[in-house]
Amino acid sequence: MPEQIDLSFAIGLSPEKAVEYFRAKGYTISWDWYETWQEANSYAFTVSKVTRLDILRDIKTELQKALDDGLTLQQFRKNLDPILQSKGWWGQGQTESGQVVQMGSPWRLQLIYNQNIQSAYNAGRWEQQMANADARPYLQYVAVMDSVTRPAHARLDGLVFWANDPFWKTHYPPNGWGCRCSVRALSAADVKRLGLTVISSAGLLQENEVLASGRTGEVVPVTVFKFRNEQTGEIITMAPDPGFNYNPGMAAWKPDLSKYPPDLMDIYNRYLKENAV
Repeated sequence: MPEQIDLSFAIGLSPEKAVEYFRAKGYTISWDWYETWQEANSYAFTVSKVTRLDILRDIKTELQKALDDGLTLQQFRKNLDPILQSKGWWGQGQTESGQVVQMGSPWRLQLIYNQNIQSAYNAGRWEQQMANADARPYLQYVAVMDSVTRPAHARLDGLVFWANDPFWKTHYPPNGWGCRCSVRALSAADVKRLGLTVISSAGLLQENEVLASGRTGEVVPVTVFKFRNEQTGEIITMAPDPGFNYNPGMAAWKPDLSKYPPDLMDIYNRYLKENAV
């Protein structure tokens, strides 16, 4: 069963930003997870194998309550389980073609809760970081360094890039199912005080294609980051899981430019030009 997300990383984040991000989503019906591709997830809420709009609304409504009220996974499930069970979206089902599919289950609801809460909080965090990029122009990757953290994610822990580095366009978390990574903003004084090195991803990002579904043969692109750590000599290679090769906050957020002072507008315009947002 996937690990329940610890939202302690969100201390200091205005919850309203995460709430706004999730509330703005519409709905779309999809059978396989890759049918609503990457950036489209920032605009449309979907759950694979949910083909009834009323059930999709039920799930999104309870996720919205979880964000609004800070509900735990257990509280989320206590509200949603009986609704899904009463509508027959529970356990295993069979399609007209005879394919057996998994509908609602404790495992699926935990995955749905974790991924949507994590994406919403990180999208809100990105908006705040961009709004404060003049004072804190550096971003540091932060992995949860425990026994269940994926080695590829752990190797990124502590790396620092400019906020407008292309790395964040494809590797801003979450970077896969159950990813608990986050990003923190740093000032120039922070970088100096902590003795950190700011690196550039120029020439270190390469697009590869990977198999997304053994059943359908669907192939999708992912961006691989390959970097040599000069201090340890270690080669770091990391690619997001298929379908996570994007920044949810960047895809959804457009700032109110009328509120930006000229110097910050220069930073933002340079950011758009360099990242082709």
